Amino acid sequence: MSKTKLSKEEKDLLNAVEAGEFESVLTDARKKELEAIASTTFKKDKRINVRISNRDLVAVQSRASEEGIPYQTLVSSIIHKYVSGSLQDLTANKQIQPTHKTRG
Repeated sequence: MSKTKLSKEEKDLLNAVEAGEFESVLTDARKKELEAIASTTFKKDKRINVRISNRDLVAVQSRASEEGIPYQTLVSSIIHKYVSGSLQDLTANKQIQPTHKTRG
């Protein structure tokens, strides 16, 4: 196991799972339904070309490397999260504060 620090509650839960104290209630029908949803969600059937700055590309590649995934997968995930509403531009709705100029 990794060196991740777990709380007491997390350790208890992990021990219970490893001891087989939990039983899956996933039915075959529900499993097939979830597989179909996942297949549709992650189907990549279109290709796009986007020009971005070298600095941004390097930053995306670095983040992807930290996550252990290809950078194209990270870019696709960012786009998906943005269009689905789970990723929002925090600066988009900020109001511009008027500046006060002093006479001098």
